[in-house]
Amino acid sequence: MNLFAPSRQRLTLAVATAALAIPLVAAPGVAKAHVSPGRAAPAHAASWRVAPCPKPAGPRVSAPTRPSPPSADPVLRTVGGDELATAGLAVPASAAAPPAVTATSWLVADLDSGAVLGACGAHEYATPASVQKLLLAATMIARLDPKRVVTITREDVDIEPGSSSAGLIEGGRYTVETLWLGLLLASGNDAANVLARLGAGSAEAGVREMNELAAKLGAFQTHAVTPSGLDAPGQFTSAYDLALIMRACLAEPLFRKYALTRYTQIPDQGKHHKGFQIQNQNLLIDNYPGALGGKTGYTDLARHTYVGAAERNGRRLVVSVLGAEYVPLRGWEQGAALLDWGFAQPADASVGRLVDGGAAAANPSAAAQAADTPGTGTNALAGEGGTGTPPLLAFGAVIAAAGLVLSAAARRRRGNHTRR
Repeated sequence: MNLFAPSRQRLTLAVATAALAIPLVAAPGVAKAHVSPGRAAPAHAASWRVAPCPKPAGPRVSAPTRPSPPSADPVLRTVGGDELATAGLAVPASAAAPPAVTATSWLVADLDSGAVLGACGAHEYATPASVQKLLLAATMIARLDPKRVVTITREDVDIEPGSSSAGLIEGGRYTVETLWLGLLLASGNDAANVLARLGAGSAEAGVREMNELAAKLGAFQTHAVTPSGLDAPGQFTSAYDLALIMRACLAEPLFRKYALTRYTQIPDQGKHHKGFQIQNQNLLIDNYPGALGGKTGYTDLARHTYVGAAERNGRRLVVSVLGAEYVPLRGWEQGAALLDWGFAQPADASVGRLVDGGAAAANPSAAAQAADTPGTGTNALAGEGGTGTPPLLAFGAVIAAAGLVLSAAARRRRGNHTRR
């Protein structure tokens, strides 16, 4: 029996908006515009606007204190455009209000043009959980022969008790393809250890190469400490960085194949270790037409995280979600709502862009300073200290209440939260 089989019925997501107007911060040199949630800004408004991120009404969820992020660097916060430097909401002035989600930060971007359609705290540091496995895939998937058979070591299966596993056993022999499926479908932390070791000689070397690739992609706020994304001091990413990393993943044919695989069989390992089926935990691929794949994540510190992508009418969008709660919408459902919002925006809408292979393509001064300034870039993330995020920009009055109404017949997955 497939415990994770979702309903095929589509989720209907609607944004319930208040009647009060939101005072917004206009772009420099342009008068402020007062725009009601869900309604377009007047034609004379700024080309972009910022405001507090809309949040759904609901009970507060008890969560552990999150680790202090690295000191905020104003240079890194402008990678992709000055509009993305805000800790709040940045959307085109003419855009409808995005859905209210529990995520502490998110971003929606066009995979092909690189246009960032909207974001909430695009450059806010956050712990990644298992969406960090996307960086592992982007780093290693092209260099490993999928038909290669490898033997699992004791170190490979030394993972945090209670965390997600592909069910690998010490001494077992598996193809690299099985390992990738175990990583991307079941979020196997054991598979992450093996793949990092195979790709670089050791898991530690694999993590170093992951960080090197992040820097090459322009994901300067990403610093991996574990190949799996399990929490570790000094491990951070951002919604902006994850969009860059997902774009790199989708450039790999094998990743696209594995990310859309709904289930697979982990093979027998002798007569005492029978094989079993694993299912794809990314329910977007069954519930969202045009889904291209994605990755879920959860730890106590990171909360729910999600990265996904979809295609509609020739447009390919990516969404990244960090620090989300399970109610009223799960991480992938929040991603689906944001994708719907993104597809409703004009193709030329933008508040920034995804840089091409490094920030220099879009913001030469930011890239140069990130490389030359001591204490910035990936090297600055080795510790867990820092003073945290600076205060929000002056947004004016508090955003009017916005609730998210969900009409869903999709079957709920089991309610326990496995660290993955």
